[in-house]
Amino acid sequence: MSKEIKEVRKPSNFIEEIIEEDLKSGKFDRVATRFPPEPNGYLHIGHAKAIYINFTLAKKYGGTCNLRFDDTNPSTESEEYVRAIKEDIRWLGFDWEGREYYASDYFDQLYEWAVDLIKKGLAYVDSLSEEEMREYRGNYYRKGVPSPYRERSVEENLALFERMRAGEFEEGSHVLRAKISLDSQNMNLRDPVMYRIRHRPHHRTGNKWCIYPTYDWAHGQSDSIEGITHSLCTLEFENHRPLYDWFLEKLGIHHPRQIEFARLNLTYTVLSKRRLVELVEKGIVNGWDDPRMPTLAGLRRRGFPPEAILNFCEKIGVAKVNSVVDIGLLEHCVREVLNATAPRVMGVLKPLKLVITNYPDDRLEELDCPYNSEDASWGSRKVPFSKVLYVERDDFREVPPKGWFRLYPGSEVRLRYAYVIRCDDFVKDPNTGEVVELRCSYYEGSRGGKAPEGKKIKGTIHWVSKEHACPAEIRLYDRLFVKENPLECEEGKTWLDYVNPQSLVVVNGFVEPSLKSAEPGSRWQFERLGYFCVDSKDSSKERLVFNRIVSLKDTWAKLEKKMQEGGS
Repeated sequence: MSKEIKEVRKPSNFIEEIIEEDLKSGKFDRVATRFPPEPNGYLHIGHAKAIYINFTLAKKYGGTCNLRFDDTNPSTESEEYVRAIKEDIRWLGFDWEGREYYASDYFDQLYEWAVDLIKKGLAYVDSLSEEEMREYRGNYYRKGVPSPYRERSVEENLALFERMRAGEFEEGSHVLRAKISLDSQNMNLRDPVMYRIRHRPHHRTGNKWCIYPTYDWAHGQSDSIEGITHSLCTLEFENHRPLYDWFLEKLGIHHPRQIEFARLNLTYTVLSKRRLVELVEKGIVNGWDDPRMPTLAGLRRRGFPPEAILNFCEKIGVAKVNSVVDIGLLEHCVREVLNATAPRVMGVLKPLKLVITNYPDDRLEELDCPYNSEDASWGSRKVPFSKVLYVERDDFREVPPKGWFRLYPGSEVRLRYAYVIRCDDFVKDPNTGEVVELRCSYYEGSRGGKAPEGKKIKGTIHWVSKEHACPAEIRLYDRLFVKENPLECEEGKTWLDYVNPQSLVVVNGFVEPSLKSAEPGSRWQFERLGYFCVDSKDSSKERLVFNRIVSLKDTWAKLEKKMQEGGS
């Protein structure tokens, strides 16, 4: 395998360089990775990067990638999260091919290994309180001091640990700690906790256990049990690596190689699971799958295509240093996919009635409108056209600004796929002064948008027939935060103060009748307005609900074009 890789593959990042060196040197003769989420919340866009890296690298080198749930904390974990995580991974297009494991599968083995370390004098039962233990451990500037229980005999430690397992003690009364160091600058090595007492049922093991391994004790050994060769994780685990190495070396078991890469940080977003939980529990968003959330469930419901997320992961690459990625790049990747896949249709978000005064009252035309005017292979649909239409309120100005090519008194515009019209007059509500109706006339020979002889028509607007249009609730989603980095708080403020009050605006609009039977989850381009998705949760035949995925404007694409052309 290593010879073949040397000849036909060129590493594209530092992780691949390490893997290929390990294969060439004989350190490993295969590649086995894993994606190891904790089932204590839904996955977010940052996890997508880790999923992408682990699964694609395993595939590239003809290896395997396991799905393992590091389920060591019964207080925060549930089957709901397990199901959601599996659904998200499948949605992204990855398959763990039956290699589904749980740290809880290894609880018996982990317990036996803990006993082994006690017998070797490398672990002890500590009876300090959590607060006392924190004080004894010291900090970066102050060395730790030994717990008064650190030199308990092997026999006493074994007996206490067995009684901990038997459920004889209250939570917080004892823990099992590794005996490593009291003065290491790396706080993870200052006699870390391996087991704590939790009198709570586990979502898989029930009431079998009342002591549970910490993440740091279970993680590396679980990798070892599964024969993982390359443990890929984000940079915050770099300081944990010496601890994982210590455990594996003292146990004398298979030793995977840990490689850290930069985690994903995104502008106008928070990707801390703790903060996402807070958004949900405080009702700032409507659950984990709220389309404003950066969770994969939220992005899926909003309408983000999985291919766009994978393209995004490919574009940002794999780095050794943390950085912040512009959310505009993610939105650009979404637009790229939707531009190539979303049929074009018409919808009106803020309807304004338009009457074509010289169009016959009883006349109804069915216009053949393409789903993509640039590619006939997409097909077409029939769109009804009649005397009374709805147009976008934002397309009319009573007093137009300079360069306005849409509707105003005396202007002429093209109705998309239909006729050229002239705005003759408008009607206002006598009480509010709001414009409620436009009075227009059409050029009969202009069907299809053909400009009348001698006229140059610059503006084109979209529309729907009032009598035939389908009412729809349209949810205009925007970024959840108004600040690029919500965690950089001004004095007296918290990150929650930067939640965007306009992150969700709901309007009652109309869509063309072809969308009446649109499938939940289907994606469409509303011409001139943006990309929209039929909500997979709330939409029905009786009540159409659309989510705005992204607008049509793509500043990232313009910047990318400038850079390619050598601009600044």
